[in-house]
Amino acid sequence: MKNKNNNLKHVIVDFRKLTPEILDLLVKRYPDGYDESQIITFRNHHDEIIEAVEVTTLDTMYLVKVSSKLALTMKNYDVESFDSLNEDINQEINPENPENNNS
Repeated sequence: MKNKNNNLKHVIVDFRKLTPEILDLLVKRYPDGYDESQIITFRNHHDEIIEAVEVTTLDTMYLVKVSSKLALTMKNYDVESFDSLNEDINQEINPENPENNNS
């Protein structure tokens, strides 16, 4: 029997690149947070060890890198707060982007 995950696109996502949709999937999949048994460990193309948790949509398997910021964000999840946090992070990453400047 063929594994249903064979046809999925695999995407590794860092905390700073989380979208509200992926965060929502994470909170729904791990409502009480994740534990060691749910963490997937693998090596990336730079031969670095990566730890991630998995969430899956119909066509994509997201491997979200585990970090203390991820755990805290999931614990304090609120769509409005996340949107505000995401704007702050985008401003830090790309301060010259006119969409992020409120002047």
